[in-house]
Amino acid sequence: MKVVHEVCCGIDVHAKMLVACLISANGEKKVRTFSTMTAELLQLRDWLVAARCTHVAIESTGVYWKPVFNILEDALTVILINPEHARALRGRKTDVKDAEWLADLLRHGLLKASFIPPAEIRELRELTRYRESLVREQGAVANRIQKLLESGNIKLGQVASDALGVSGRSILKALAKGEKDPRKLAALARGKLKEKSLSLQQALDGRLTVNQRYVLGELLHRWEELEAADARVTSEINKYVQERPRLARAREILDGIPGIGLRVAEVIIAELGITMAVFADAAHLASWAGICPGNKATGGKRLSGRTRKGNTYLRAALVQAAWGATMKKNCYLSSQYFRLVKRLGRKKALVAVAHSLLVIIFHVLQSDQTYTELGGDYFDRHHVEQQREYYLRRLQMLGLKVTVEEMPVAA
Repeated sequence: MKVVHEVCCGIDVHAKMLVACLISANGEKKVRTFSTMTAELLQLRDWLVAARCTHVAIESTGVYWKPVFNILEDALTVILINPEHARALRGRKTDVKDAEWLADLLRHGLLKASFIPPAEIRELRELTRYRESLVREQGAVANRIQKLLESGNIKLGQVASDALGVSGRSILKALAKGEKDPRKLAALARGKLKEKSLSLQQALDGRLTVNQRYVLGELLHRWEELEAADARVTSEINKYVQERPRLARAREILDGIPGIGLRVAEVIIAELGITMAVFADAAHLASWAGICPGNKATGGKRLSGRTRKGNTYLRAALVQAAWGATMKKNCYLSSQYFRLVKRLGRKKALVAVAHSLLVIIFHVLQSDQTYTELGGDYFDRHHVEQQREYYLRRLQMLGLKVTVEEMPVAA
């Protein structure tokens, strides 16, 4: 087979150690074992540079590959490999054999590199993913508070639209401190919730035990801690983006797309980066993100069209944005959703809108131009005959005989 990289290295990474197989220009293999401590990783880099190694292949194993990648990327071309794409033959499973197998495949150009964004995007990703973990934990605490209230027959969530809003938290804190009088609790309500005073009194007439009140206080404290942490990391993300004009420009462009706000835009940038040249086209990006129909077929028969997992953070952000876009009036994306939901159902229609959003994101970032709204009547304008036939058929179903006449074109 043709040799693509004359001097290259395959690395099998584990938590405490790694095995590196270096193939020289004459085909000789040298295998060495290193600790994953920083000092030995620097020794690994020096050894590879001294041998004039140009390319290194590493399997994507948990998070263990990250420190190796970070130390080697400045001096060498490092390729991250999906383990599914580089499986060795049965009976050849040892650390040394795995490293040799990776090196052999890399030498002959048989490995496909996974997408790794540049360092500044990976740094932003650390912040956005941490914020996502805070949001999930905050949601879990909110659910725990709701369960605790239900167990004490406190029906605050049945009356207040947001049990953890300003009024809700004031009431819950009073409950945690031992207040039992429903009228005094209901008097803490603010804004529109005051108008529901009678219903609120009935909802707050429960039976919380001493220990339940203590746990409620702890949960409220934890919820507020998470809320404060979310505010701090959001401020840090905003500072990080504003200090980098290219990231700030990309966020501004994405913020102009229906359904996408600043938070979602930051997640999209952190997961995709801002350089679309790494993806062949919008279809390849959608496939990588796991937001397009799957392709499982055999014998000429399609078995399944389920989407694959892809990038879970990006997928969640896109579906969230798609749901927001459906709420906007006179919008192409909301029009697409209501056109599809009758035939596909809500979930599939949302994924379809998320796919359209990703295509839009690809093109606006590629061209560095703001989004141009197509309008809610886009499909009507492009399918005039279909619309005519549809409405004529509906009128005929109502027992009406319709004569159609073309209106004169205005001068």
